[in-house]
Order: sequence, then C-alpha cells, then structure tokens
Amino acid sequence: MSYLELRQLALGYGKSNAAVEKLDLSVERGELISLLGPSGCGKTTTMRAIAGLIDLRAGSITLDGRDIGCLPPNKRNIGMVFQSYALFPHLNVFDNVAFGLRLRKVDDKTLRAKVEKVIAAVGLAGFEARLPAQMSGGQQQRVALARAIVIEPKLLLLDEPLSNLDAKLRVQMRAELRRIQRELGITMLYVTHDQEEALALSDRIVVMNAGKIEQMDAPENLFRQPRTRFVANFMGFENIFDYRDGNLQGNGQQLPFNVTVPAGTACIGWRPERVIVGIGTYMGTVLSRGFLGDSVEYLLQTPLGEVKGFAEARFATWREGDTVSFDLPSDSALFLPA
Repeated sequence: MSYLELRQLALGYGKSNAAVEKLDLSVERGELISLLGPSGCGKTTTMRAIAGLIDLRAGSITLDGRDIGCLPPNKRNIGMVFQSYALFPHLNVFDNVAFGLRLRKVDDKTLRAKVEKVIAAVGLAGFEARLPAQMSGGQQQRVALARAIVIEPKLLLLDEPLSNLDAKLRVQMRAELRRIQRELGITMLYVTHDQEEALALSDRIVVMNAGKIEQMDAPENLFRQPRTRFVANFMGFENIFDYRDGNLQGNGQQLPFNVTVPAGTACIGWRPERVIVGIGTYMGTVLSRGFLGDSVEYLLQTPLGEVKGFAEARFATWREGDTVSFDLPSDSALFLPA
C-alpha cells in the first residue's frame, strides 16, 4: 500500500453535482505530487477532503496505513500552507511558528529547539522577533511553511502557496520549497494551476479535469507526451487540429498535411513556439502581435481557425491585417489517437 491512498473518492458541496467523482490516487512516502488543472477541476476540493475540511460522499482516504476519512482535521496530523499565509499579525515569527507546538503542550525546551531548527531550515534565522507586517511576501510564506512543518506532519498540503508573489520571487520560493522538501523528506501534495510551477517542483503531476484525473505522469513525460487533447492543450499545445484522410481540419475547413502520421491519429498539435511564422506553405492573416525581445508572438487567422506562432524579432515586420506564411513542422508535431 502507498503512503497516501485515495480510493473511489466522491466529493461535493451541498446537494450539487459531484465536484470529484471516483478518484483514485496513490502517493509514495517522500514524494512531491502536484494537482494541476484549471479552476473548478476539483483539485482544491480534493485537498480539502484530505485535510478533513470536506466530508466524503464516498470512498476512502488512507495515510500511513490508517484510514483517516472520518477523523476530524486536528486528528489527522496534516500540515497546510494557504495562498493567504494566514499568519497571526500580532505574533512574531518565533511565536507564529511555535503556535502548533503550544497547542500540543510541547515542553519549552523541546519547543525552542524544534522552532529554531525549522526557522533555520527555511532561511529565517535572525528574524525570530519580527512581526509579519515587517516582512516581505516571500518571508511571510516561509514563516507559514515553517509553522506547517514544525509539527512534523505526516503530510503537507500546499494550496496555491506562491500565487500572491511576484514572478521573480515565485521562482526563488519554488527552488526553496523543493530544497526543504528534499532535505526533510516530507510528503507533499501541491495544488496549482501553473504548469511551469508544477513542472519545476514535482516528482509526478496529476492533471485534473471536471473532477477526474486525465493523466498522472512524471513532468518530462507529461510535457513531451500528453495522452489526451485536454492535457495537450493545458500543457501548451495550443494549436490542435483534427486529422482525417491526410488533411488537418478545423473551423469547417481543411488543409492538406502531406506527412506520414501514426495509425489511429485523430488530431495533431503544435506548441506556439514550434509554429514558424514567415516561412511555409500555409497562409494566415495577422490578428495580433506581441514583442517578446528576441522573438515576436503572432496570432493568425487561418482557414483552420486561429493559429499562434513565433518569428525572430529581426525578421518580424508583419503587422495586424498583413497576410503571412507559416509552417507546421512535422518533426515537432504531437500525434494524438482518438
């Protein structure tokens, strides 16, 4: 049995339709698993059920060999880090981190040793006396992380913990989270809608759609070989067209695709950065352009519908309304079966 087991999980709110239905998930000890998907896919609902904040409609949750599905949240020994940090504004860093240990009646000597150790682990030694208002967003998030891990939880749940940070700080905190997770060997379940974040952090990624798992895989496999059209689109293959009898089809039109494709191919997709604007046999009209430094991103109107592609900035002279050629290279295409 895996360290964390969700079996045939069904979840919902009130009398509404199920938010999660017949979900199975296994997490090994020490793994960092990301639940990835758009808003409303069920990822946060699943995390809240594991934490004990939502009652199960059906199914079971087992953690370290113990069925926790009917236990109250405070009996599950699970830590949580929220998007909003949820720090106590009137408590300094030391007392924020120590809060959970004090609730557990840990003696002062042991408490101080544990708190000092975890504060050092998150890189905040010397900040013990500061209040949350005196700290940056990234520092506050580290305090929230320290408070969650100091109680030595069997599982740590993180719900969009970096979404309130700016782009540069998100990247730094991403690396910090991964370092802490590896050093301490904590089992983590991480909820995000950010593909890049999930790819950078995870041992495995679970892509969810409408309350079900579409694909669970290692980051590299998910990025290179998504298995469904939904996963492909969510992982960056924004140009996806139906394929039949040697033609790409879309928008009620078709264009020839004179390439040998694998048997059973139902649709073919390309990442925008693989669609080359300015060369090729296909034609489109520029709807918009975005300068990105070394390259320019184009959105083209084509017989198949909208196509997104790129051109080197030094050659990208086409403006809105211009007609331009583009290429769909077969060597960078993703072939998806029905």
